[in-house]
Amino acid sequence: MKTFREATKQLQERLGAKVVRVDPAARDAAAFDSSKLPFPPEAVVFPRNEADIAAVLALANEHRVPITTRGRGTSLTGSAAPVRGGWVIDLLAWNRIRIDAEAGMAHVRAGAKVADIQRAAEAVGWFYPPDPSSKEYCTIGGNIACNAGGMHGGKYGVTRDFVLALKGFLPTGESVTWGTPTKKFSAGFNLRDLWIGSEGMLGLITEATLKLIPLPAARWTLLAAFKTEPEAFRAVRALFAQRVQPAICEFLDRYSVQCAERATGVTIFAGQPGRPVLLIELAGAASEVRELKKTVLAWAAAQALAHRAAKNRAEAEALWAVRRKCSGAMFELGDAKLNEDIVVPMRNYEKFARFLDKLRRESKLAIPTFGHLGDGNLHVNIMYHKAVPAECRAAEAAVQKLMETVVALGGAISGEHGIGLAKSPFLRLQHSPAQVKAMQAVKRALDPNGIFNPGKMFEIFEVWKHPRMDVKLPWDHK
Repeated sequence: MKTFREATKQLQERLGAKVVRVDPAARDAAAFDSSKLPFPPEAVVFPRNEADIAAVLALANEHRVPITTRGRGTSLTGSAAPVRGGWVIDLLAWNRIRIDAEAGMAHVRAGAKVADIQRAAEAVGWFYPPDPSSKEYCTIGGNIACNAGGMHGGKYGVTRDFVLALKGFLPTGESVTWGTPTKKFSAGFNLRDLWIGSEGMLGLITEATLKLIPLPAARWTLLAAFKTEPEAFRAVRALFAQRVQPAICEFLDRYSVQCAERATGVTIFAGQPGRPVLLIELAGAASEVRELKKTVLAWAAAQALAHRAAKNRAEAEALWAVRRKCSGAMFELGDAKLNEDIVVPMRNYEKFARFLDKLRRESKLAIPTFGHLGDGNLHVNIMYHKAVPAECRAAEAAVQKLMETVVALGGAISGEHGIGLAKSPFLRLQHSPAQVKAMQAVKRALDPNGIFNPGKMFEIFEVWKHPRMDVKLPWDHK
């Protein structure tokens, strides 16, 4: 078996120096994702076609060279960080998008930007709902690998709900297609869904067929303020009890709102500064939105301290400004944050709000929280200062307590970020030994030599022992 360096030289001789790059610039750029945990690979491969990918994987499998697949690298958990070195396969240039307007499908390559897919679909009257906050940067391959969601998840679902077929490669270098570009498929095991959310550990995705839905004809937006976080959560449950399913139902706690207000110098509701808010958007047929508006306005009048509805899309965009500002504005509370995307069942929303208040008191840290109440996916931001050891220890302990509590409440330790490196210490809180063994058995069956994204998910990675890179990425603070 060759060393990584010897195998890299052989690969470069086979495919050429322009395809297989070993220069410091290429290796450094592929060394980290948005987790900012740096692990330089031996080489970065920019494949021209499927034959290049097959050749890379065949050689990697022969010599046990680790493979990490990469798009833009927006993963927050280290899913795209090449922790074992080896080769990174960069698919960012594989960005073709073709919309089938008759069938309502999008045929896309793995490097296609999610926002570009949405724009291409909307141009012909269709809609692709999954919308992570990094959609102007992230790629569909990465979204599929982590089963990404976004603000529309409560009504429309997440990435998994829109994937009809996948094409790509097994770790052995064999080309496979899971599913067909049809709306029904029941022929054999559903291995397509095994790849979705597997974080590049079971296969390499090159292409996908996505289901589209008709573009909503009408939208309407309302912002409502509440006295406390538990009251906001109770109000959401009351709204959903009336069988109202907003396209978007975003929650910002008082700490998120205070940061946004200080950053902009604007109080969202005059006379009610720093109140938790709900940002609700209805979408659908004009008649449907018109009827639901009446219900939502009556609900807001009964439940909220104050509320304001947008009269047009320009006013709606103004209401959205607070949501867009809050994440970046949080850095006034600390120069580092742990952005944990957890999921809480609706029945336990108020319990979780009380837990967060207790966690703030015990940790003595700021923990602004916002997220998607349509599906219970909340982003808990534990803020601390990197140069203060006591705060670092408190943040580490707070994350542990957060994950334990989320599982105890019947929730999930990750809703859309995946496990990667950062959440590997908590996987066994969520899954029993039997469940972990079953997942590991699938991994061994599809990747017998363990070359695809090794070191992730099942192996406990202690983030605190690995300093993060002090770099600013274009999609930070979105």
